Amino acid sequence: MTHLFKGAGVALITPFKQDFSIDFDALEKLVDDQISGGMDYLVALGTTAETPTLSADEQKEVVKCIKSKVNKRVPLMLGMGGNDPYKIIKCMEETDFDGIAGILSVTPYYNRPSQQGLVEHYKLVAQASPVPVVLYNVPSRTGVNMDAATSVAIANACPNVVAIKEASGESSQVARMVKHGPDHFSVISGDDVLALPVIAVGGIGVISVIANALPKQLADLVHLANDGKYAEARELHLQLIDLFKLIFREGNPVGIKALMEIMGKSSHVVRLPLYPASEELRRDLEEELKRIL
Repeated sequence: MTHLFKGAGVALITPFKQDFSIDFDALEKLVDDQISGGMDYLVALGTTAETPTLSADEQKEVVKCIKSKVNKRVPLMLGMGGNDPYKIIKCMEETDFDGIAGILSVTPYYNRPSQQGLVEHYKLVAQASPVPVVLYNVPSRTGVNMDAATSVAIANACPNVVAIKEASGESSQVARMVKHGPDHFSVISGDDVLALPVIAVGGIGVISVIANALPKQLADLVHLANDGKYAEARELHLQLIDLFKLIFREGNPVGIKALMEIMGKSSHVVRLPLYPASEELRRDLEEELKRIL
């Protein structure tokens, strides 16, 4: 089946000015840059957007800005997760879903639920969602890993759960979901560095961080891989491999924002508790960028 979120997606940053206010002009330019660079869909209010540091009003303004600039040219996915399903449902009730193609909902964090708790959590979220749901498994951040069997059970119980953004780093977990998942359910890599391996075992793409700075390169890599042109995709993957690692060395989106400032696309400003990239990281990013451009 043709999947709504097949291909290259990007977890958009939130650009800030020097006074830490949101730079909406830079955000609009970023959206245009992603679409013209060949990205298939955009993700608003993900982890890369520093969403926990945005007020409720700021989150609404960011989504409004992105929706207006996208203007339905590509699908837009909205981050909407948390460790209380009833709060997520209330948030849905207060959200205008016009122009929103789906939601990305991270596993409950900190309270570390059981696998059955995850199933029941997502059943409530999926039943309440007016748009397709993409699960998000990122145990390094949340403290809980959602097993492949759990993800498949959720997808079987909820026809509108259409995919998972998988960032466990476990290749066998990806393969089991591809093998046992229902036809309407797909696997999306949650890590740039694993995009090619995930597609190779049956995944459909990636939700990328590095695409904020290099949309065309990332889109080309994913599109080549999805077309079965693995030799060409591998060449791009190896070209970007060191940069994939560098942008996460001091946290996300610290590295990608530093890279974007070096490229003249946005400022490096992040909100606490994140802290701007060190001079050593900036130097390494500049040197690696020269090698690939």
